[in-house]
Amino acid sequence: MKIIELILLLVFCNIIPLWTEISFPVGIKIVGIVMLSVIFLIILIRWEKTTVKSFRLSSLKRGVSLLWLTGMMIIPEIIVIVLYFIRSDAGILPKIFSIVMPLLAIGVIFMDGFIRTAAGSRQVKAADYILLLFFWWVPVINLFLIRKFYKTAKREYIFELSKAEFESARAENEICRTKYPIVMVHGIFFRDWQYMNYWGRVPATLIRNGATVYYGNQQSAKSIPDSAAELKEQIERVLSETGAEKVNIIAHSKGGLDSRYAISSLGLGDRVATLTTINTPHGGSDMVDYLMGKMPDKVVKWIADRYNSIFRRLGDKDPDFLAGVRDLSPARVKELAPYMEDCPEVAYRSCMSVMKSVFSAGIPLNVGYLIIKRLNGRNDGLVWENAAIHGEHRMVTARGIRGISHGDTIDLFRENIDGYDVREFYANLVAELKSQGF
Repeated sequence: MKIIELILLLVFCNIIPLWTEISFPVGIKIVGIVMLSVIFLIILIRWEKTTVKSFRLSSLKRGVSLLWLTGMMIIPEIIVIVLYFIRSDAGILPKIFSIVMPLLAIGVIFMDGFIRTAAGSRQVKAADYILLLFFWWVPVINLFLIRKFYKTAKREYIFELSKAEFESARAENEICRTKYPIVMVHGIFFRDWQYMNYWGRVPATLIRNGATVYYGNQQSAKSIPDSAAELKEQIERVLSETGAEKVNIIAHSKGGLDSRYAISSLGLGDRVATLTTINTPHGGSDMVDYLMGKMPDKVVKWIADRYNSIFRRLGDKDPDFLAGVRDLSPARVKELAPYMEDCPEVAYRSCMSVMKSVFSAGIPLNVGYLIIKRLNGRNDGLVWENAAIHGEHRMVTARGIRGISHGDTIDLFRENIDGYDVREFYANLVAELKSQGF
């Protein structure tokens, strides 16, 4: 179908050369122009269905097709225009329009594909959009940019369609319908916002596969004991609402320490079945002491005041930046250790990932990676790999040189990483809980 569309569009773009060089009756030429114009409009507005009902995937699929058409039209059009200028005896006006016509047509097709791809894609970077918007009309450069844009969008379409088909096929199996509800506990400097889920695309996948999902709902930055108290209230609400005897906790970063404190010191030992921590600094973070020692007290206080002010506006009642940060230092974690001892009723397991280079993530994780690498060794940009070990432990890896950063483990950037499907990783974690009777 794309080949047919390509041929028809090339004919439409070369109406001027065809009009001046082919000796058909004027009436036939006019009918042909009208028909080609209608076909052009149909191609612009046509929709492509997918095997899974999804506006986003349909938009992405058609956007990718239009981008392909744009790229494939450029070289043939250049050849036609050059030959027309060399061999035709037509006047200067037809020759000018022989350039303007395809330029406008290809531009419209490109913008249509660009907009549809933008509406459907989550993997194309902002820089790619900006470069393409500015340079789509520049020869050679446009081919390179369109090709890169197209390949990224096409790869996303194929991956997301396969993912949707797979999830649709297994949904009835409810592999994530655990005995106890799942409580997902966020880390420091974030809240469980309604409009930006801390866990990205993960909760939707768990729910589609049968999981009952709740969130920790603690404030973005508090001391470990204070965050643990807020978490305890939330877990008691979940138990009351669901009638369940226990919950399974999946906690990221500092959320794992908050959870351990709530279990061990706030009476939740018999109300929590499992605690799975993701990239949690159980041994503390030496980077905290390093940075706090480098920055003047006035700067630290200024940052803390600005942070607390912003997050009050965003919904926190009494955020405490300094308390939250200081509780991540190794000395403070060691001081709190007696209040976070493992309860025999709870199954503890931990997961950890590492970045493979400074290029595995952007600011501030790449800066953190360099600092922790010098202080400790391999890390995810915020946590040293050995500091994350607690209970039954596993490393999470990806193919190639990309690595998996602290943010990647919660789908922070909504990025599809080669060899690491974050949604499938969590689905397998929860499916394992179900298989073990939790």
